[in-house]
Amino acid sequence: MPRKVMITCAVTGAIHTPSMSPHLPVTPTEIAQAAVGAAEAGAALVHIHARDPETGAPDQSPEAFAPILGVIRQGCDAVVNITTGGSPAMLVEERVRPAQTFAPEVASLNMGTMNFGLYPMLARYQTFQHDWERPFLEGSVDRPFRNSFKDIEYILRSCAENGTRFEVECYDIGHLYTLAHFADRGVIEPPFFVQSVSGLLGGIGAHPEDVAHMKRTADRLFGDDYLWSVLGAGKNQMAVAAQSVTLGGHVRVGLEDSLWIAPGELATSNAQQVAKARGLIESLGHEVATPAEAREMLRLKGGDRVGF
Repeated sequence: MPRKVMITCAVTGAIHTPSMSPHLPVTPTEIAQAAVGAAEAGAALVHIHARDPETGAPDQSPEAFAPILGVIRQGCDAVVNITTGGSPAMLVEERVRPAQTFAPEVASLNMGTMNFGLYPMLARYQTFQHDWERPFLEGSVDRPFRNSFKDIEYILRSCAENGTRFEVECYDIGHLYTLAHFADRGVIEPPFFVQSVSGLLGGIGAHPEDVAHMKRTADRLFGDDYLWSVLGAGKNQMAVAAQSVTLGGHVRVGLEDSLWIAPGELATSNAQQVAKARGLIESLGHEVATPAEAREMLRLKGGDRVGF
């Protein structure tokens, strides 16, 4: 049956570095305009990281987020989702500060410690614009992305009074069971917005059986108490999006997850990826959800109750 499908756009992230694409948003103006453009193209939610405007390095200070959030708020009605993932090189107290400060409708929440292997990207890039880029990628060979049970509970409880709900990022089957653990304890309440992450080194793969296995497990653990979305990293982006829509889920695209629009062709904007995802959704007989519809599905507090 035809249904409403939410598109999340993750506009810059902390995985890719500026040398990898001239189209990666870096400055506050670029990030904010990319988010507004994605919303105009059909994204109901925009997932926001901040960067140092001079070097493009990840920056998780509230001061870095403030100008971005202000422009997005003025420019569109999309649901703003602030990262608490930040960068694998950051401590949880640093990562959660923007969500604590600005009380967004949605914040991301990584559901487990994992190896987060970015170092294979070094084989594809010979020169870098900034001194931090190569060591950042090289360091991932021995830098676990820490999200302990204590860290996860700290983020959940830190944001509880703000009424922020979570995009729960699950990189493997065990992360779904960790979500179930916190749900059983009443630390997080349904409906859960589960974002299955596929195709990153250290997490579950992007093979159709991997994607389906995540869906089957989530169905068994959460029944009707969750909404399921999937992102496919890199070349897997649109194939995984198509599978998610076919299986009844939602999709996430954006330059955080993939720099590409087609094999060997860099995406020129986040909006370009959103438009492609929208075409895919509509070609399968569904409609793209509006921000208002996404708020209703996720039971969000509303854009008038955020701190920006």
